[in-house]
Amino acid sequence: MPNQAWNRLLEGNQRFVEDVPRHPNQDTARRESLSDNQTPFVTLFGCSDSRVAAEMIFDVGLGDMFVVRNAGQVVDPVTLGSLEYGVELLGTPLLVVLGHDSCGAVTAAHNAYDSGETPPGFISDVVSRILPTVARARKNNRTTINETVAQNTMDTVDKIMQLSTIIKTAVDDGRLIIVGLTYQLHDGRTTVVAQYGGDEAAVSTYAS
Repeated sequence: MPNQAWNRLLEGNQRFVEDVPRHPNQDTARRESLSDNQTPFVTLFGCSDSRVAAEMIFDVGLGDMFVVRNAGQVVDPVTLGSLEYGVELLGTPLLVVLGHDSCGAVTAAHNAYDSGETPPGFISDVVSRILPTVARARKNNRTTINETVAQNTMDTVDKIMQLSTIIKTAVDDGRLIIVGLTYQLHDGRTTVVAQYGGDEAAVSTYAS
């Protein structure tokens, strides 16, 4: 089941990249069938960026994807609770953490690391949560924005596994795969940078 969900997601992204989307599960009948329940096949934690609309880039429809989004994929208790809801109560066999190139939140943290100055208001809270990732990326000689995005995606996957007993148990029991992906804005392709669970762990050029 988890591997089937993963393959379904990959196939949808491939259709999006090749500009042959099917736009499944977006008609009136689908909408009406979901009025009393939902059975999504994937929980996705992504960035709020307007250019990264999860259902579009994976060519899925209503009720297919349980989506949690905030700037820079920042992990906090509410985020973890939402992800656990998708995994435990909705029973999704796949959890995807989706980063993307040219991420504004990661760029802000990257710049704050260099300048020592943080943005105003609560934006600084987002930046402060990403700064440890920037430091870790620099330590690993990952100095560009997109390399830092990959580091942030990997760190987020690791943090979810470390902090959520519910999600870690689902992975250990073989009920769940967690995959960290980075998304390229110019061509729509995704790259695996982290994975827990599944038949074969995905190997990434970014992996430590």
